Amino acid sequence: MKPNRVKQLLKEGKATVGSWVSLCSPMGAEVMGLLGFDWLLIDMEHGAGDYQTLVHQLQAIGCAGDAEPIVRVQWNDPVVLKRVLDAGARGVMVPGIKTVEEAKRAIAAIKYPPQGFRGIASVRGGKYGLDANYLKEANEHIAMFLQVETKEAVADIEKILALPGIDVCFIGPNDLSADLGHTGELSHPETVAAIKKVEDAANARGIPLGTVSRGWEFAKPLFDKGYKAVSVLSDLHFMLNGARGAVEQFRAHPSGKR
Repeated sequence: MKPNRVKQLLKEGKATVGSWVSLCSPMGAEVMGLLGFDWLLIDMEHGAGDYQTLVHQLQAIGCAGDAEPIVRVQWNDPVVLKRVLDAGARGVMVPGIKTVEEAKRAIAAIKYPPQGFRGIASVRGGKYGLDANYLKEANEHIAMFLQVETKEAVADIEKILALPGIDVCFIGPNDLSADLGHTGELSHPETVAAIKKVEDAANARGIPLGTVSRGWEFAKPLFDKGYKAVSVLSDLHFMLNGARGAVEQFRAHPSGKR
């Protein structure tokens, strides 16, 4: 099985940069894959895609470059996790974790026995059975981005991060802020304190921290702070920003006056 480049970089203490892929387009995913990101997050939680669009995006990213495709699943459901891994995801992001038991179940769902309970079949992830080493090596090379975005997870963060098998402690600031009762208030003192608690717990365990950013000006301070897996915007936002900027420039020109 091909080693997971992102997992290797993280083990070496190196930072990685990613971006969201949410347009459900194989061509869009291919373009993002050509740009040099370390990982690309295919969003099945908020994206409109299904398993067929997922496979097409995985194929596109796999042909485009070295980016590792990570899939954010709809929920912490072992059946969903099994299907996206069988489709060829190289890692998963699991949202909505609240308890140690939920985290433990998510980790076990992506690992073959004896470390977990993932079902065995000749799947696309293992080249339809042609990769003789897939069953032996998948547990090592599949990445787990465990999303911390609930007040319950923050309260139990030390016990959650004590579990083996977490490659990235990925903070979801928007949902976390909302769950704390401060929707849209990312700078609220309670939100800031909760994020600080998670950061301290992850750093104490040596677990790489990850989160989202709204652009390089927001990502840079996170990398400077020691975060190792930060996403920069998304395919959708890059398209919106580029198109909007072009239209605004035209409207500001004398030819664009109406």
